[in-house]
Amino acid sequence: MKNSDDTNKTRVNILEFQLGDGWNVKPAGGSSGEAYIAWMGERKIFLKRNSSPFLAVLSAEGIVPKLLWTKRLENGDVITAQKWVNSRELRAKDMGERQVAELLSKIHSSAELLDMFQRIGNKPRTPELIVEELENCYHNLEEKHPAMADAICYLKEELQYVSPAKMVVCHGDMNHNNWIVNSRGDLYLIDWDSASVRDPAYDIGLLLHEYIPEKEWTAWLDHYGLSLTETLKTKMNWYVVSHALQQALEHQRKNDLLTASQWITYLQTASFKTTAEKKREQ
Repeated sequence: MKNSDDTNKTRVNILEFQLGDGWNVKPAGGSSGEAYIAWMGERKIFLKRNSSPFLAVLSAEGIVPKLLWTKRLENGDVITAQKWVNSRELRAKDMGERQVAELLSKIHSSAELLDMFQRIGNKPRTPELIVEELENCYHNLEEKHPAMADAICYLKEELQYVSPAKMVVCHGDMNHNNWIVNSRGDLYLIDWDSASVRDPAYDIGLLLHEYIPEKEWTAWLDHYGLSLTETLKTKMNWYVVSHALQQALEHQRKNDLLTASQWITYLQTASFKTTAEKKREQ
């Protein structure tokens, strides 16, 4: 059986052959292992295997660096080439900038992106579907934690306050490393492997809870184009809890107990105060 190093060498050789004489290719790193940098002299491009099928729309709207070409290889793999951008990743402290909120709003407002995503058959991630999948995953675990059960109870009780959800294309991974800015100040959001059709509160909630102090949420959302209502707060907390539970369940299933325990610890400190409880306190 080939190990990962052998597989990478084979893929590099295939890519160099496809590009032609003079081109050099090396892995670009990253968790997926599917990205590569190719160069010949001063020319440089970014390559990816089996990237998002709506990369062309993302490129046309200026959300990712320009798509140069797409090729299908004999083995069925699809290779995309994008313009190389001399850029830097955003730092955690940069996530509060107006440009981040405006680009995320542009993505969530893109009818073309949503249409493309729906045409390729992606099922919307409704709150009801999310709860059903999380509950099934929880019941299939051999070792269960009370914090997981508490989270499921909270998510089920709050369903009536987060549905029906507005559906948009969400990126799904708001890590600051996925936001890059070039020397001219153009901002891009890359790595669309986790994208799905969801309520925009999913992306917004993960970003705000991770990076932005709560006292600054109103100003950030003004740049996005939303008001900080109690309904939005409820939705954001619901999606943050559901995401944390999904991560805990997934890592527990993979027997990655250290990472699972970190997400369980997060769940133990999360707010499970329901809308009904808040109303009683008023």
